[in-house]
Amino acid sequence: MGLKDVKDLSMDTGVQQMLAKAREEGIDTAFDRAAKMNQCGFGSTGVCCKHCLEGPCRIAPNGKGAQTGVCGANVDTIVARNFLTTVTEGTASHAEHAREVAHAILEAVEGKAPYAIQDEAKLKAVAQGLGLNTEGKNVNQLAKEVAIKALEDFQKQHGTLNWLKFRANSKSVENWKKLGLLPVNAHLEITKAMARQVMGGDADPTNLLLGTVTMGLVDGYAGLHMSTDLQDILFGTPKAVKAQYRLGVIKKEMVNISVHGHIPLLAEKVVEWAGKLKDEAKAVGAQGINVVGVCCSGNELLMRKGVPVATNYASQEMPIITGALEAMVVDIQCIMPGLQTVASCYHTEIITTLPYVKMSGATHVEFSTERADEAAQEIVRKAIANFKKRDPRKISIPNEVTEAYAGFSVEQIVEALKAVNAEDPLKPLVDAIASGQILGAVALVGCTNPRVKQDSSNVALAMELIKNNVLVVATGCSAHSLGKFGLLSPDGLQYAGESLRNILTAIGQANGLPALPPALHMGSCVDNSRIADLLNALANYLGVGIKDLPVAGSCPETHHPKALAIGTYFIANGVDVHVGVNPQVTGSELVVNVLTAEKENFPVTTDGLFGGKLIYEEDPVKAAEIILNRIKAKRKALGLS
Repeated sequence: MGLKDVKDLSMDTGVQQMLAKAREEGIDTAFDRAAKMNQCGFGSTGVCCKHCLEGPCRIAPNGKGAQTGVCGANVDTIVARNFLTTVTEGTASHAEHAREVAHAILEAVEGKAPYAIQDEAKLKAVAQGLGLNTEGKNVNQLAKEVAIKALEDFQKQHGTLNWLKFRANSKSVENWKKLGLLPVNAHLEITKAMARQVMGGDADPTNLLLGTVTMGLVDGYAGLHMSTDLQDILFGTPKAVKAQYRLGVIKKEMVNISVHGHIPLLAEKVVEWAGKLKDEAKAVGAQGINVVGVCCSGNELLMRKGVPVATNYASQEMPIITGALEAMVVDIQCIMPGLQTVASCYHTEIITTLPYVKMSGATHVEFSTERADEAAQEIVRKAIANFKKRDPRKISIPNEVTEAYAGFSVEQIVEALKAVNAEDPLKPLVDAIASGQILGAVALVGCTNPRVKQDSSNVALAMELIKNNVLVVATGCSAHSLGKFGLLSPDGLQYAGESLRNILTAIGQANGLPALPPALHMGSCVDNSRIADLLNALANYLGVGIKDLPVAGSCPETHHPKALAIGTYFIANGVDVHVGVNPQVTGSELVVNVLTAEKENFPVTTDGLFGGKLIYEEDPVKAAEIILNRIKAKRKALGLS
């Protein structure tokens, strides 16, 4: 298969420029590797099983050949089990993220780690939500109790997750309890999910899919909500901030460091020490130190510190190809092993930081909360030392930069609405939805995928929705897509429907801004919890379930198991979830019908059990039409026109 034209690989002209440069220099990137890699027809439909050494076994989708594995597992069991495996992997990623932050808070307040609580108001709110007595306790005492409550969600043997009891919608909880899906603790449920997947374990496809929903709840509460709450306590709750996107944020005259990954514990320290060591950078001929973000570490720093974002997942190799990146610091999740191969062609140093996430050939600087300052200093000094190793002939930095607003936490959104109605801040938003000025809301979340044109589906879907007066909120690499193309800026309102444009202009002007952007950046992947909190607040305000709201979620360019875990969590809450990349379940008619409710009168579907379903549609315009029709149906059920 021949290589595609760079214009067919990414909407981002800077990425196109770097892809052309890479090809000229004989360097393979993820986009080219994707073109060379033939997808397995069995794996792409979910019908391949390698859960034991009797196999691997595979079921022919055309009905020819073996129709069960050696053990007798049929195609429905195999596909359902594989789907559970994928969601478990995503859940484990987010749960470990939350656990790391809980430990960091505990060690900080015990004087073992160089961090301090930044948001006392959020700490008190979370403590009260968890049922803790806050009277007469200092900040460190209260933070310690919150951290212990968090760690209980990884070890308690009875009851259910503390964060689920704190953050979940009561109507949803009633349903989950009735179905026997409430998780006890994160580690227990992840272990149980692994146990039921092995050969000779759970062989009932419907039961396996219900187990997947439990995994989604673990992801939502012991992963997303816990991570967001604890990170806000430790680093501060985001407020609206203006920043910049695209590869042009890399500066030729500066020592450039990119932070890439998901857990902000180290990234925050790298920014701190980049500021402290700027004189050392000047001593080697640089004008200073420039930190740029990639993926969700980029989101975390963007919304709290205004740190610019260079790019998102699929093009993470491109900052290296500029020839002006001294170091790329990585922690966990979404880190391509191919980074080191690309970096070996330049002076860039790939620096891994976690003992369980290493990369062959990369430098490793061990990070722990206790030695956070030492690790950050060492990393920044390595980058400074690399500045003089640049090859001027290889430097080429795209000049495009796009301005964007980020940091729309729920607290910030409510604060903005208070400028319109101080007594009842949610009322303007509810009134706008009830009147039809805002048709509904859609969360654009997740990824970019080298197998599809980068940013294209994310942007096309968002444009179609805002044109139809749908409010878009965004997280993760999808948010980066919208940021790169002006939809996180008030300038993006030119693409919005008239009534949505008027509402966002009025709210913006009430807050001293020309307008709010048509898409609100709400944070990183774990910050999908913020979206859930906003939905919960709206549902409680209206006295309905989340499943009744005219809302949906979409991940048009998904690639990671985390996205399916997040999606499962929202489906469990009754929210429709669209994916634009094959979810690898199409080999089983039963699994497809349970998840998508495509067949009328099918006995068990997620739509019937929870009120939300999976929508698989690759074309973003067609996907928008499906989502709009579902939103209109939910409006009608609420008695809204």
